[in-house]
Amino acid sequence: MNTKLFSVIIAFSMIFMPYQISIADVDVGISADKDGIKEFHLAIGDFYRVPEKEVYSVRKKGLKDDEIPVIFHLAKRANVSPSVIVDLRLGGSSWMDISLRYGLTAEIYYVDVKTVNGPPYGRALGHYKKTNRKNWGSIKLTDGDIVNLVNLKFLSRHYRHSPEEIIKMKSGGSSFAKIHQKVKKSKASNKAAKNGKSSKSKSKSSKKRK
Repeated sequence: MNTKLFSVIIAFSMIFMPYQISIADVDVGISADKDGIKEFHLAIGDFYRVPEKEVYSVRKKGLKDDEIPVIFHLAKRANVSPSVIVDLRLGGSSWMDISLRYGLTAEIYYVDVKTVNGPPYGRALGHYKKTNRKNWGSIKLTDGDIVNLVNLKFLSRHYRHSPEEIIKMKSGGSSFAKIHQKVKKSKASNKAAKNGKSSKSKSKSSKKRK
């Protein structure tokens, strides 16, 4: 191939390559927002106080979105880097094995819920009710139990939302990313309603003064 022609082709490729990459990034972003994944990741970073890029870095390792909160929950409790927890998980360790490795028991996954019957929380929370609190260290939870409990703890505390309502949504088969969308929307609606009532109250008060 002619050297000059080859140079022209390379230059042309370099001009348009950034554009192609940016379009791909935009498409991924739109898809993520549509599914509620990006907002879910932002909420995880906000709650566990880690940069969004760190949440994204964990996801790139191949972990499911619902598992990401478990990584940061354990890393915080064990006082280790999230990457250490990621490596152990990808190495084949169960969430319970990783917990016990750092002297952490099922107690760190407990969520105070008034009434729960049936899957996916009935069995997990049933362990706590059937076992004396001083013996919670003997409780062995499955991977699914831990993922469900950590996400329940994260969403209910982050948005100060009823854990019972989140459990109902999960029982209906929704992903935690979808549940996050609903809980966040509910909080925004409640806040708007309160602000509206507050404005009306102030307006009435000012009219009385006049």
